[in-house]
Parts: sequence; C-alpha cells; structure tokens
Amino acid sequence: MDLLPGTLELLILRALRWEPTHGAGVGEWIRLVTDGTFPIEEGTLYPALHRLERRGWIESEWGKSVAGRRARFYTLTGSGRQALPRLRDEWEAYVAAVGRAVNYGKPGLWARGGGER
Repeated sequence: MDLLPGTLELLILRALRWEPTHGAGVGEWIRLVTDGTFPIEEGTLYPALHRLERRGWIESEWGKSVAGRRARFYTLTGSGRQALPRLRDEWEAYVAAVGRAVNYGKPGLWARGGGER
C-alpha cells in the first residue's frame, strides 16, 4: 500500500517525539505501528528525513547505534514539535472527510440531477 503525500513526514515526526532515533529505527517504528502495512524503503525514508531537516523540523548528529555502528540520529526540533499537532489535525480532518464521502448515501441533489457524478 502506498502512503499519501505528507503522510510519511507525519509518521516520521511521530516516531521522533520521544527520543533521538537513527533512520533505520524510524523505519522500524513505522513498520511496527502499522503492522507492516507501510514497510518504508531507505530510498523513500532518507529523502523524507532530509526534507524535514531542511524545513527545520528535525536535526541530526552522528552517533553509535546499539550494534556499535556509526549512524545519524534524528531529533525533533522545537519547530517540529509545534508543527506536529497541526499536521495531526490536518490528517484527522482528511481521514474524516474521506470517511464521510466513502460512507455517504445517495445525496438528494444528485437524485434530482439525474444520477451519480
């Protein structure tokens, strides 16, 4: 299943809200919390991390992973923490609107207009 535009950025910010995490850890968190629905490939994840860093919503520094490997760890910035509730609200409004449309019965206007559009 493909992610909608902007969804990956929201998921990354959510993954980073507790502590600095390396890219592979962010991808693993997304895979786990979505029950594997969104296995994020490196070619998708790292460009999104770089976009968020350019926006100033996350920052990074080099460190060592639990396995002792050199890894870049990403941290949510103050600006990212401020953006997160807004992005979450936008996402919830989007989901609610699509849900209404998908579950809506035949509107009266269309019944007068001669069918579905």
